[in-house]
Amino acid sequence: MKFRPLHDRVVVRRLTAEEKTKGGIIIPDTAKEKPQEGEIVAAGSGARDEAGKLVPLDVKAGDKVLFGKWSGTEVKIDGEDLLIMKESDILGVIGK
Repeated sequence: MKFRPLHDRVVVRRLTAEEKTKGGIIIPDTAKEKPQEGEIVAAGSGARDEAGKLVPLDVKAGDKVLFGKWSGTEVKIDGEDLLIMKESDILGVIGK
């Protein structure tokens, strides 16, 4: 990727939404909600505290995360739809 986020920002790729319900009903594209789950593609170096000391991020590239429904800014980088958001918009990391 040719893009590197700054400070406490991360680039997230949304994970694809389920095409069917548990009962087998196929959900059309117009009725699907955007998933609130994604994978970190790139992360900044961290934020600075009041003393100017660099505080590293708790997430790294490859982490699967949950984020708020309206979090981030949608961008298109290298033809791929991605989100750029602050680390504080991430609700948590999904364990492996």
